[in-house]
Amino acid sequence: MMSALAPHRQGHFADFGMDTISLAGTLPAKLQAVKDAGFTQIMINARDLTGHAEGVDAAMALVRNSGLRVTGFQVLRDFEGLTGHLHDYKIDMAKAMLEMCQGIGAKLLLVCSSTSVHASESQDELARDLRKLAMLAVPKGIRIAYEGLSWGRTINEFTTAWDVVCRADAPNLGIGIDSFHALATKTALDELDMLDPQKIFLVQLADFMWQDIRSVEERINTARHFRVFPGEGVHSQQVAELVMRLDALGYRGDYSFEVFNDDYLQIPLHLVAQRARRSAQWLGEEVLRRAVPLPNRMQLRKSAAA
Repeated sequence: MMSALAPHRQGHFADFGMDTISLAGTLPAKLQAVKDAGFTQIMINARDLTGHAEGVDAAMALVRNSGLRVTGFQVLRDFEGLTGHLHDYKIDMAKAMLEMCQGIGAKLLLVCSSTSVHASESQDELARDLRKLAMLAVPKGIRIAYEGLSWGRTINEFTTAWDVVCRADAPNLGIGIDSFHALATKTALDELDMLDPQKIFLVQLADFMWQDIRSVEERINTARHFRVFPGEGVHSQQVAELVMRLDALGYRGDYSFEVFNDDYLQIPLHLVAQRARRSAQWLGEEVLRRAVPLPNRMQLRKSAAA
């Protein structure tokens, strides 16, 4: 029960950041919209750099000079559990991602659990490859956050991602927790209590608009097209409880809004950024300052931009 949790620290808007995948437009426009909404941090997608009209180097300079702290860089997919030429290929891709991650001043690379039918199901083999990736990242001062996709072949919950991270036993390897995937798999939030908060490297937050997801296909489609900001969907209580439990556990890292939504990509950037701002205010200034159960539905408190 939430009332049994330890008292919470004072939450703050600055604990939360936006992800560029929620925004349409150019990289400069995305950076400016996030800043104008009052955010101080941003999660960068590799395509923001490779798609920049003036080239990757110019894009990296834009991010470094934006005044925004980079929460992390994403995303390396289907990396672990491969052999032979597939493994070598993914190592090359990982090295390129690490170079770009370092180039924008990011200290964290997000890695999603493999969905490949060619990947091993052995947790020892998955851990071996993640340990190798972590060692490649050490000279660059980069941490690796491993996230269990809810449609991952072997690792599809934060609980099993944690098992593999523990097996790998690398100091700069931890887990990433995504509220969407936890909601989609209905993973019991009590399982958070087994985690070491120092090994939670990133928390990504989103909600969605329907109570249940009935198939893997619907889960993937919802994840990629129909997420909404925390407080806008029908799982506000669970998202709030996730944040409160992590805070009570001792997590003091970043929260990033990873909201894939086709509708948001069709409206002006500043309107999307304002929706994210209201969500951050609700979570940072209301939810994290409560130690009592929340109602079944939360309505975001509307506010003007700072």
